[in-house]
Amino acid sequence: MATFISHKPEDTAALGESWGRQAHPGWLIGLIGDLGAGKTLLAAGIARGLGVTTRVQSPTFTLVNEYLDGRLPLFHLDLYRLSTRHDVVAAGLEHYLCRPPGVVVVEWIERWIGDKPPLLLPGVKFRRVEIETAGENDRQLVYEDFGG
Repeated sequence: MATFISHKPEDTAALGESWGRQAHPGWLIGLIGDLGAGKTLLAAGIARGLGVTTRVQSPTFTLVNEYLDGRLPLFHLDLYRLSTRHDVVAAGLEHYLCRPPGVVVVEWIERWIGDKPPLLLPGVKFRRVEIETAGENDRQLVYEDFGG
């Protein structure tokens, strides 16, 4: 488990960008944090690290945004409006979470996995990221990798 302290939004975006440069197909990055904690900002950094040139926006109302112009396809999901694992399956999002077709970033991942890491298929790497607000601009990001 690793901890990163961000003192400004640019720090959070830069961390995401470094993860995007390291990303491989089959990466699933699950984000946990309150509204306004910086989940979408981190996702935008990951996109930039993948070479995505399209503006990254929160998929709260669309559930998934696809970005295909980077070195790997990026699928950005937001499960905020879904309450249970059953809702996620009913929305047709299960395949993104079980067999990522590129890099998948999921806001509100706890709606899918609860408090435990998911059961992973071979070749899937899961990074669980908790973002805590520590001040007006300060964030603590605690993350751990599973599978691989």
